[in-house]
Amino acid sequence: MLLKFSVHYSTEWGQSMHVAITYHYNDGRRRDYDFCMSTADGQLWTFETSALDSRKHVIVSFEYVYQLEDSDGRVLRREWNRVPRRFRFHSAMDFIFPDQWRDIPLQSHLMSDLCRVCDRREAHEGDVSGSMPLFRRTIIFRVLAPQLAKGQALAVIGSHPSLGSWNPMMFLKMYPSGEDEWTFSLNVDNVREAVEYKYVVVDESENRIIKWEEGDNRHADSTQLRDGQVLVLSGENLRVRERTWKAAGVVVPLFSLRTEKSFGVGDFGDLHRFVDYAAVTGMRVIQLLPLFDTTTTHTWSDSHPYNCISLHALHPHYLDIGQLGLETDEAGMTAFNRQRRELNALEYSDYEAVDRLKLRYIYAAFRQKGRDEMATDELKKFMNDNRFWLFPYACFCALRERFNTARTSDWCEFSIYDEQKLTEAYRADKQFRDVFDFTCYVQYHLHVQFVAVADYAHSKGIALCGDLPVGLYRDSAVTWQHPELFHLNMRLGNPPSASEPHGQDWGMPPFDWYPDDGRQVAEYLKDVLGHMNLYFDAVRVDHVVSFFRTWEIPEQNVWTVLGHFSPSLPFTEKDIRGYGFDFHKDICTLPFINDAVVSQFFGIHADYVRGNFLNAEAYHLYTLKPEYDTQKKIKQHFDGRNDENSQWIRDGLMHLCANVLFVKDPYRKGMYYPRFGVFDEPVYKVLSHDDKEAFVRLYNDFYFERHNSYWESMARKKLNAVFGDTKMLVCAEDLGLMPACVQGVLEQMRMLSLEVQSMPKQRGDEFAHLESYPYCSVAVPTTHDMAPLRLWWEENMERTQRFWNTLLQKDGRAPRHLPPMIAEEIVARHLYCPSMLCMMSIQDWMAMDYNFSNEDVFSLRINAPYDAFNKWKYRMKPTVDELINADQFNNKIKTMITRSFRA
Repeated sequence: MLLKFSVHYSTEWGQSMHVAITYHYNDGRRRDYDFCMSTADGQLWTFETSALDSRKHVIVSFEYVYQLEDSDGRVLRREWNRVPRRFRFHSAMDFIFPDQWRDIPLQSHLMSDLCRVCDRREAHEGDVSGSMPLFRRTIIFRVLAPQLAKGQALAVIGSHPSLGSWNPMMFLKMYPSGEDEWTFSLNVDNVREAVEYKYVVVDESENRIIKWEEGDNRHADSTQLRDGQVLVLSGENLRVRERTWKAAGVVVPLFSLRTEKSFGVGDFGDLHRFVDYAAVTGMRVIQLLPLFDTTTTHTWSDSHPYNCISLHALHPHYLDIGQLGLETDEAGMTAFNRQRRELNALEYSDYEAVDRLKLRYIYAAFRQKGRDEMATDELKKFMNDNRFWLFPYACFCALRERFNTARTSDWCEFSIYDEQKLTEAYRADKQFRDVFDFTCYVQYHLHVQFVAVADYAHSKGIALCGDLPVGLYRDSAVTWQHPELFHLNMRLGNPPSASEPHGQDWGMPPFDWYPDDGRQVAEYLKDVLGHMNLYFDAVRVDHVVSFFRTWEIPEQNVWTVLGHFSPSLPFTEKDIRGYGFDFHKDICTLPFINDAVVSQFFGIHADYVRGNFLNAEAYHLYTLKPEYDTQKKIKQHFDGRNDENSQWIRDGLMHLCANVLFVKDPYRKGMYYPRFGVFDEPVYKVLSHDDKEAFVRLYNDFYFERHNSYWESMARKKLNAVFGDTKMLVCAEDLGLMPACVQGVLEQMRMLSLEVQSMPKQRGDEFAHLESYPYCSVAVPTTHDMAPLRLWWEENMERTQRFWNTLLQKDGRAPRHLPPMIAEEIVARHLYCPSMLCMMSIQDWMAMDYNFSNEDVFSLRINAPYDAFNKWKYRMKPTVDELINADQFNNKIKTMITRSFRA
């Protein structure tokens, strides 16, 4: 079999087009080949190859994809391959592929699981191997048509009698070949002329054309085809205008749900009931915060849903105890119900009490039935299918309980992950084995319950949206098993800003994308997405800017200003001098300390600091003593000293460490970053006028110009590697300080941006205009990191007054408290905006009704990012059943959603 490929692509110097071919054999094996194509003009690339099989190893099918590579063999760009170009192998036939490069289709959102679920459309699986009948001379038509609605099919019609001669009654119906692709093979043995054709949409019930393809006629020339050749016309999209698809939904943390049967925290049983509420109101999407396990200390610090110890394991708190079939005597059941009522009576979710009491009952169920269930085929299959993450996670939990800490460095001989040692520990240590088996038992039931909820939601036409955190907790099962995936000597965060002058330090290690072009990290995240797709139809990508660049804070530093962007292009000494700056390494990279600075920072303690923490140097300068020359050492020295003087000295010494012009690159020797926000520091103020001007030039270039194209290319490669093949609709959280290239990349990747009216992306605006939102976006009034509407309204009345007068266009003084009718107007404005999705928090939906808006506004807040010790404990006051029975309120919501064409 001969394969002939051709594709049009304009390349640059040093780039080449490749075709990657995969052959699938009857014994399940596959072989991958990467062939360099040839070109005469840098525009049209061609390649021919022959494929031979044997009786022992029979080729069943093959698939291929085009990719752009540089001179070193690195893949610069890979075409969209969510729907693979896959064909059945015919040893007696030759295939000709005159192709076009495939970018992500504009209608790709219609192919997502979210749209399918909401529209209750079944995916046309078809025969993805393309097993169509072949003739002596054949043309295969293949076209992508996600625009088709339920009850519609695709057909082809054309100028030749074999294509119906443009007779609307003589169209040739095509066959679904999987993932919204339609195929038809045409016998052109008697066709001796070029033909014109178009694709048409057919009503399956009436078998008639209801829509013709737009644009010029398509052309197919079979006059050069020889016997035994197949011309494949694929890779094109149906040119029919798609409907403007919209939906509305609710954002709710699972822990905040409340029913009579819950146990102090929302669980999968409550979520099952909440699906009924979404169906009653016409909401089609339920978005949840991360549901992964965060257990490290069994205290309030574990309530943070983004401090995950695994991106596969679900949190045990979300297990519905009632479904475990716990059997107990009357006294035991009375105690159980009493404790459940006490926890449910609280206005908030008490994490520590829930953890203590709920796990006790789960463990009781395990002691009763767990051992028997461990022997069942279903649980064994679950453990076997998920062993790659379940085994290290269960071992992590067992060792965490044995050593009473999640800090893996304290685990003696187990501090480094060793599967053989862990297997031996499982066999030899009964306590280890008990915790391990209990963990697997819990994860199995969490999986079963969550899958049941997802299936039930799908039956109602309701999609679930998950949340992918930006990273993992420093001491997690993943960092323990795969330390090579992370920069463990760095911490993720955000640089200081006007709203957060101290920046953010999240404490979690960033992913290490440097080795092997980030393939290991990409494969890990792809696996996480595949696992999430078992439950979710869409995914929110937290802090999507981390795929462009991250703000990394070295381990020895405490202040975020001493961090740096990664990846980045730091300066060499030559680069810095090229801006006209007089660079001297020791002066510019070490803290600048003189008597004036010491007096300014320490006041009455200046002499004490000079004598105990500083070494005197020439020219009346000082250096920090080696035992205090990093912020980490200073912090450790002053730990436990909480008096005012000690804190004054500690903060002053921290400030001295940060009083530098440049920060050394931790990965590349002899390269430097300008320190973030250094303009108010003494070290900048003592510069000459010329050096100040030069420093401003290099600073602005570094932080606002230098990296745009670099970050853009890196992000496109990472995002495509991780999200390119997912069936979930991808929603990107792109709030805050973003590089200029982010919006363009998200548009190319067809990822939905996040739009918040009080956080406009247009510089200089205080509020965003809803009418300006792009279609590929998610419109939300507030997020879980913000105050909900009612609290936001009261936080800053001056801002509220401007919002009242300018955006709501109302006269007079804004009311002190948000009236339900004004909340309804704000929600309605969002529903009518152009965004594809409009997602309201449960607090903002309830703000529209007097019966549900009488809670203390401060209790409505979920997270305060500026508070490192924030307790994630919000729990909605009404039960889900009370919401379901609120007919007037629900009818209002349903009417608003229907009238805004989001039903």
